[in-house]
Amino acid sequence: MNILNIIRQTGIFSLGLCLSSFFASCEEEGSGWDISQVEDDPEIPEEVTSNKKAPLYWTVYEYCFEAEHSGQSTNMPKGVWEENIKWVSENLKPYGYNMICTDGFMSMYTDMNVDDSGYMTNYGEYTLKELVALCKQYGLKLGVYDNPLWIHGPLETKIEGTNIPFSNLLYDPAVDQVNHPNATGDIFTWVVASHKGAKEYIDGFFKYYKNLGVDFIRMDFMCLYETGGGMAEGDAGGRGYGRENYRLALEYIKEAADKYGVFTSIVMPNCVNNAEYESQYCDMFRVDADTFNGTFDHVNGLSDSWFSIYGDATYYRRRGDVSNDKWPTCYNMFDGFLHWSSVSGRDKIILDGDFTRLATLTNDAECEFAISLQLLAGGPLAVADQYNSANIDQRLRFYQNEEMLALNTDKFVGKPLAIDYWNAEGQIWYGQMSNGDYIVGLFNRENTPQVRSLNLSQIGINQAMKARDLWRHQDEGEVTTISVTLEPHACKVIKLSK
Repeated sequence: MNILNIIRQTGIFSLGLCLSSFFASCEEEGSGWDISQVEDDPEIPEEVTSNKKAPLYWTVYEYCFEAEHSGQSTNMPKGVWEENIKWVSENLKPYGYNMICTDGFMSMYTDMNVDDSGYMTNYGEYTLKELVALCKQYGLKLGVYDNPLWIHGPLETKIEGTNIPFSNLLYDPAVDQVNHPNATGDIFTWVVASHKGAKEYIDGFFKYYKNLGVDFIRMDFMCLYETGGGMAEGDAGGRGYGRENYRLALEYIKEAADKYGVFTSIVMPNCVNNAEYESQYCDMFRVDADTFNGTFDHVNGLSDSWFSIYGDATYYRRRGDVSNDKWPTCYNMFDGFLHWSSVSGRDKIILDGDFTRLATLTNDAECEFAISLQLLAGGPLAVADQYNSANIDQRLRFYQNEEMLALNTDKFVGKPLAIDYWNAEGQIWYGQMSNGDYIVGLFNRENTPQVRSLNLSQIGINQAMKARDLWRHQDEGEVTTISVTLEPHACKVIKLSK
């Protein structure tokens, strides 16, 4: 993506962004700040722990992506908003999908007449307060795509509880060491975490959203903040504020998010040193490139050649092409979950495979594969299909399988037999439910029929177990081994009980 496409995708046209290039340096002011000046915090849960469940939710992504590519406005009309929210409430909410989430693309800005804190107030045709109320009307919550390191409001705005203006948070070439000091600028108005007031600004961000009734924040473009790179070839990423500023920013984010009980989803991270900082400070991180136009290629990585997404930019899903220290670490969902299974686990960092567009898949087998992979890896299900997506009435049942969704409720996280991108052991996943039952998933990533076999002793089970197929909803008797011939892009998920 070039810069204009990135800006168009994220939809940020705030005063802060427009003015960022004009503020090369800002003189730090004394804060004159005292803890007693801070207003009472919103109600905070009695206990906030890392024991969080992967979310089940709906996202605006498909509407925006398709609108952009047809040359239409990406701001979803209010009538379409309501049709989608009603559809989610009727068809997905009964199965545990409890949230509507914004994304990039639509306009995101601050209206100081709505709220003078300087944080984002408007998204597309709604104020955030209106969106929260609309979701609540249908028994749903609102999640927000925003970043506590982005400045939306006027730069003269004072950080709550201090005398420090937003301008004090900006890059100062006289004091800040960055990766690319000769870069012409950034595509976002970034908060430099080491500057005075940054911690207070980030705390205020989470307090602001908690007061709105928002407890899920999806934070994007973190690779640009850390290194200034990580975009498609030819893109100008930005200055890159360095690893220590990135760590400090995540530390402040975790402290504030835990304080107010907000779930943090981090997107486009570099994951240096085996996701050292992401695993320590975040609830969930993205493991693969964007969904884009969906299809099974996003799920599995069939293509081995470049293809166009934005016309002037290229991506590929090439299987087995992974990185440990730059975005994207993987180009398809299966590789992402496989590669990062080394850091996931119950009560550990949650792996996010990005949005699901079942209507773009070819057949039922691919739908079962896409849902199974994410649930076995302990990831979220983020539905991007809409009320009027092609064939969605026939595909809804894959989102509604209660026996499969029980894995999410249980906070189940499975592992592959081996982190192998090409052979069968990377396509056999297993793990244990909290009640002692085992779950086994056998996948066929290939374009030809394949046999997948497992002796239960390979996963530490030395007795016969009762087997149940969670997609066919059928008991299969007692087994000590499992062997199945899978058609291309098919899977089988079995629950094993004593």
